[in-house]
Amino acid sequence: MTTKELSKDTKKTGVSRRNFLSAAAAVTAGAATLGFPSVLKAQGPIKMRWQSTWPTKDIFHEFALDFAKKVNDMTGGELVIEVLPAGAVVPAFGLIDAVSKGVLDGGHGVTVYHYGKQNAMALFGSGPGFGMDATMLLSWYKYGGGRELHAKIYQSVGLNVVSFLYGPMATQPFGWFKKPIRKLEDLKGLKFRTVGLSVDLYTAMGCAVNALPGGEIVPAMDRGLLDGAEFNNASSDRLLGFADVSKVCMLQSYHQNAEQFEILFNKDKFNGLPAKMQALIGNAVEAASADMYWKSIDRYSKDYIELQTKDKVKFYKTPDAILMKQLELFDQIIAKKSAENPLFKEVIESQIVFAKRAVAWDMDVNVGRRMAYNYYFGKKAAPKAEPAKAAPAKAEPKKK
Repeated sequence: MTTKELSKDTKKTGVSRRNFLSAAAAVTAGAATLGFPSVLKAQGPIKMRWQSTWPTKDIFHEFALDFAKKVNDMTGGELVIEVLPAGAVVPAFGLIDAVSKGVLDGGHGVTVYHYGKQNAMALFGSGPGFGMDATMLLSWYKYGGGRELHAKIYQSVGLNVVSFLYGPMATQPFGWFKKPIRKLEDLKGLKFRTVGLSVDLYTAMGCAVNALPGGEIVPAMDRGLLDGAEFNNASSDRLLGFADVSKVCMLQSYHQNAEQFEILFNKDKFNGLPAKMQALIGNAVEAASADMYWKSIDRYSKDYIELQTKDKVKFYKTPDAILMKQLELFDQIIAKKSAENPLFKEVIESQIVFAKRAVAWDMDVNVGRRMAYNYYFGKKAAPKAEPAKAAPAKAEPKKK
């Protein structure tokens, strides 16, 4: 019986209005039990088109796909994110503008790629970190005021985005070169690739710097447009072909020892999502952050061995004198930019307060790994040969 038929029947039988409403509700409920879809399901899934700042073959693009899959799975398919590689819609350095304008719904990249818009953005990925590693910097971002400062910076340049930082990176190599860098003077005049605040640092160390996206570095080195370059890690560097153009990599540096990835949403698109879905995305970011870090340890360590054994790359530790010079030069760069940019100064001051407490705790509490590694896996000393035991003396015959 339809509600219209039920209404007619009430006139004939004198059924009360209360009974009519109850019956009508029962009809509606019955319709629902027959499988009429909800409004959300009737509309279908929400679809988003994203782009990363990474080539398809880079492990970083894989990380971007991993995040999208987590969101797709956690929403039960109600939100579907498609991630395109760098250049599919816009160049890598054009990602944030494309997301802000709605050309793309979102993206995956790093804040240092936006250095040209507001130099304070570089402090979330390329700076001294004041002893913090990437995990500590993410702690400052979430609990030490970094997230609010990050949003403030984006607002200052009119970017219509919602940003999440995640995925702590390992300390990045000092660079790939034609020969080992033994002293600061070896850098003089080298054509070198880096990004973010590291542009100022390597320039101060004597390099002629050119900022390029990851996918353009190896071709530039191959054509002789670069003498050296840094990118990120053993897996990315191997997949992008660094070992084809260089056999020398200098490990350890302060130029990017606390970097992480960035998840971007167009603000209008994000704000249009149901509150429950927005909360789910925030939790997906943190879940993906942990998973990305675990995956990086596994993959980077394997490729580090492959670079040495299969690709014949020689790794060298960056001399301490150069590392100390980096810190000294950072002091000068930070002082200059803090005087020019109040937001830059505000971020620096906030990081210093957090780092002084957090790094001191970390160094005092966490035991160093080098001793344990050397104990278990270092070359064991050969056992000392014991002196041969003298043969027992023969008893002399007694004299008669």
